[in-house]
Parts: sequence; structure tokens; C-alpha cells
Amino acid sequence: MADNARAARMAKRIQTIVASAIEGEIKDRRLEFVTVTDVTMTGDLHDATVFYTVRGATIEDAPDTDAAAEALHRARGQLRKIVGEQLGVRFTPTLTFRLDTVPEASAHMEALLERARARDEELARLKESATPAGAANPYKTDVTEEVQ
Repeated sequence: MADNARAARMAKRIQTIVASAIEGEIKDRRLEFVTVTDVTMTGDLHDATVFYTVRGATIEDAPDTDAAAEALHRARGQLRKIVGEQLGVRFTPTLTFRLDTVPEASAHMEALLERARARDEELARLKESATPAGAANPYKTDVTEEVQ
């Protein structure tokens, strides 16, 4: 069983190798907008999961994640060969590609936080002009009792 530090170093190296291979060596237009975001390794260093995101060609375009997934599936063997050549280990790990949903979840969370901030500002504005329903201090009494 390998130590976690070695697995982390190998995962980082695989991330760099796969990203540069997709950019320079794999000739598939469907991979043009793919970004490798993270790689995780199993404890025995036999399997690597490569997380990726796909951005659209323009701001208005929705990314074509299905085409990117198909292209990565087809290039998986070639990418594993490149990783094996550059990694220099006895056993080249198998590569599994998984779409990274963290950016979408993060954007959704940011939108929710923005709505909460706007509601807080609205409540603060309403609070400034609010008056109490009853007396200002309902517990205060004007009756003074003399102490005997």
C-alpha cells in the first residue's frame, strides 16, 4: 500500500500530463474547451479518476458535455499511454474521466447567497422606518413606590 503523499504527488503529475496532452497531443476538436480540474488516486495507485469541466465556446453557448465525454472515452487509451511514458512507474494507472460539477454547484450557491444578501438589505431598510406596535418599552412603569 502506498502512502498518501506519494498518491497525491502522482495525482498532481497525472493532472499536468493529461492537461498538456489534451491541449497539445490529442487532435479532437471536442476537447477544445475541456479543462482538467483535479485527479484522485486510489491507495494502491492502480486507478486514477480525472475530473474535468467543459466551458462553452461563447458566454451564451451551453457546453457540450456529452461530446466531450465521448471524446475523452475514445482518447482514454492514448492518454494512458502518454501518462505511462511520462510517469515512469512500473504500473500505469487506469484513467477514468468524470465531469466535475463543483463549478455549477458553486455558481448556484453564489446565486443563493446573493438572494439572501438582497433580502437582508431589504429587511434592514424596512427596520429603519419601523415603529413598535405598542409602547416603546412595554415593561417600563411610571408608578414609583416609596420604600418604607
